[in-house]
Amino acid sequence: MSDLTLVMGNKTYSSWSLRPWLALKQAGLSFAETVIPLRQPDTAARIAEHSPSGRVPTLIHDGLTVWDSLAICEYVAELAPEAQLWPADRAARAVARAVSAEMHSGFVSLRSTMSMDLKRDRKGEGMTEATAADIARIEALWADARTRFGKPAGGLFLFGAFTIADAMFAPVVTRLQTYGVAVSPESRAYMDAVLALPAMRDWIAAAKAEPWEFEP
Repeated sequence: MSDLTLVMGNKTYSSWSLRPWLALKQAGLSFAETVIPLRQPDTAARIAEHSPSGRVPTLIHDGLTVWDSLAICEYVAELAPEAQLWPADRAARAVARAVSAEMHSGFVSLRSTMSMDLKRDRKGEGMTEATAADIARIEALWADARTRFGKPAGGLFLFGAFTIADAMFAPVVTRLQTYGVAVSPESRAYMDAVLALPAMRDWIAAAKAEPWEFEP
C-alpha cells in the first residue's frame, strides 16, 4: 500500500508520531513519510496543509485523511488484519483498548515534565510528585497486562505478541530511558523488549541523525 503517507513530526521529539509509525511498521505496510520539524517558525503552517486538527500525525490514504494517533492505529489494524494489532481474545482485546485509551488521554504530568527527547541523556530531570504517580500507574498497568495476558500468551509484550497497546506505550519507554527512571525488573524487561524491536531501533537511529535540535 505505497499510497499511504504518514505526515509526522521529526523523530527526536514526536511521541504522537511514533505510535502509528510503529504500528505501520509492525503491520508490514509500506508508506511514505512527510516529516515536519517541530518547534520551527513555520511548523504550524506546514502541519495545517495536511491536518484538519493542526496537529501531527495524520495518515493520508486514497484521498482519506485520518488524524489522531490512536485513530490511525485503529485504521492500520483494519488495513492489515493479518498483523493482529489487537489481541484475538475478547477480554484481552478489551483491556488492550482500555490501557491504550488511558495512555492516549492521561499521564499529563509525565508528558509535561519528561517530554520525549531521543538526542540527550537527561537522567535526573523532570521528576515531580505527580510525575512519579503517573509512572507508578503505568508500571501497574504493565504488570497487570503482563500477568493476566502477556505471560500466559508466551510473548514479551503487554498482551503476548506486539499490539497497538505496545505502540501507545513505546514513547513512554523512551522517556523512562532518557530520564533514567528506576523501574521494577519486570518493567525493565518489557522496556528492553520494546527497544529491541527492529522498527524501534530504526526510529531511534534516525532521530539521532536528525539535523534539528532544540534546547529543552
